[in-house]
Amino acid sequence: MHSRSIQIEKINPSELFGPNNTNLKHLKSFFPSLKISSRGNEIKLYGDDESMDRFERKFQLLIQHFDQFNVLTENNIDNLMLDEGSSLLSVDDGSETLVHGNEGLKIKARTINQKKLVRAVNEHDMVFAIGPAGTGKTYTAVALAVRALKNKEVKRIVLTRPAVEAGENLGFLPGDLKEKLDPYLMPLYDALRDMIRGEKLADMLEFGIIEIAPLAFMRGRTLDKAFVILDEAQNTTKMQMKMFLTRMGMTAKFVITGDLSQVDLPSKQPSGLAFALDNVKNIEEIGIVRLGQSDVIRHRIVKKIINAFDNAEEDEKRKNENDRTNQNKF
Repeated sequence: MHSRSIQIEKINPSELFGPNNTNLKHLKSFFPSLKISSRGNEIKLYGDDESMDRFERKFQLLIQHFDQFNVLTENNIDNLMLDEGSSLLSVDDGSETLVHGNEGLKIKARTINQKKLVRAVNEHDMVFAIGPAGTGKTYTAVALAVRALKNKEVKRIVLTRPAVEAGENLGFLPGDLKEKLDPYLMPLYDALRDMIRGEKLADMLEFGIIEIAPLAFMRGRTLDKAFVILDEAQNTTKMQMKMFLTRMGMTAKFVITGDLSQVDLPSKQPSGLAFALDNVKNIEEIGIVRLGQSDVIRHRIVKKIINAFDNAEEDEKRKNENDRTNQNKF
């Protein structure tokens, strides 16, 4: 009887094997001639070489499946154990799926304008996605970035946003630089956690495959072979926007997202996003996608809140215009 060991790398064995090792127990049933044990990140095999060779081939398919779809079930194992099991890895029954998130979540463009955003990114190297809260512009952009990274279209993802407080003074924040900046970047972390397993995401962040940084850190850089997202772009100044847009390298994708109704810059400070949209709209190589209330995919009450605020702002504008008109009469 021979023995062999297999090391599991960059995947949490407990997630792969399932609760109470149900997946591992099911896998063992396909190899009755082998003695299989596991401890930590290592699997030990005891048996004949032919059976161990077959186990290694099939186990690599399980690893690839889990890495691609972020889920492994007993039904998946049954299918992958078939002779044609390897062909299942290239099949995605949801042709519109952007990326498979954690626990098998299929992340797709769910509205007409989100699909327009996907097409725009496929067709252009730079895209502006403009719309109110909850329209999925940042989430869709992050999904596209993760897809590009998984498909090896880019070597890294760079996510950035201006560190501007949303109408409140946070004051002194304790901790090192990362801890001070993380609260501003939390929405980007939230999206990534839906799409990439915890340990793998931690490794990607540690080794710079995914970089999340404030906009100020972009100055002086050339971002090449990267998928770059500028989030909350309405809070950039004109100079910051120019600085960011000119960081683009030869083989990069840039997506700029923002909501012009939620500018948190000091009063009388014009938004760099509004300025950019006015001045790049005629550049053919740049795509512009506008999302609206019909694209809101948060709780249904969010649409009503956005509508109520929009109506109130319109009423206030009309009132101010009427006041100015009446003053001019005198």
